[in-house]
Amino acid sequence: MARISLIPQKREFFTLYNRAAANAVAISELLIQLLDDFPDGADDRMRDIKELEHAGDRITHDLIDLINRTFVTPFDRDDMFRLAGVLDDICDNIDDTAEKIVGYGVLEVRGQAREQAIVVNRAAKKLAEAIDRLEGFKDSKRQLIELRELEDEGDRLARAAISGLFSGGADVITLIRWKDIHEQLEEAVDACENAADVLEAILVKNR
Repeated sequence: MARISLIPQKREFFTLYNRAAANAVAISELLIQLLDDFPDGADDRMRDIKELEHAGDRITHDLIDLINRTFVTPFDRDDMFRLAGVLDDICDNIDDTAEKIVGYGVLEVRGQAREQAIVVNRAAKKLAEAIDRLEGFKDSKRQLIELRELEDEGDRLARAAISGLFSGGADVITLIRWKDIHEQLEEAVDACENAADVLEAILVKNR
């Protein structure tokens, strides 16, 4: 007699999570372009970043709507909401960083900020690799360990950058402006780690 599964095969959930993760990678790449070329093309890059931030919002909305319409979800409903939210947070933090770069009257981008943006991008890529393994709850321990190592690197870069501001004789306006930007970049890396924490909890529960 054929067995009847009470758990529907909802591949659409995993497709949407992968789209959200890919969107985080794409927006982090635009941030690198913004910093590398700044101030050239800043308005165009800002527009592109804003479009991807809105795309992330739409993916999150689609995920939440699908969760609310599904009687039996592939894994814990609260965890699904949390994962959607933390993936969206990455895009929000990158968008906030770009807005501060463009809106604070920055004339020249500090090299440390470029280094931080590269770490954000690398962390987003590692997270996307882990999210791609979510369907079937496949092991993503290696990706999550590497992501946490990147979060540590991001913390070190942020501390060194801010310390350099205070010891480098920067004027007060420059110090305040760049301290805020460096901290926002650190928040973007932290958002990737937060997503990794949620993902790890999901995998532990479903092994």
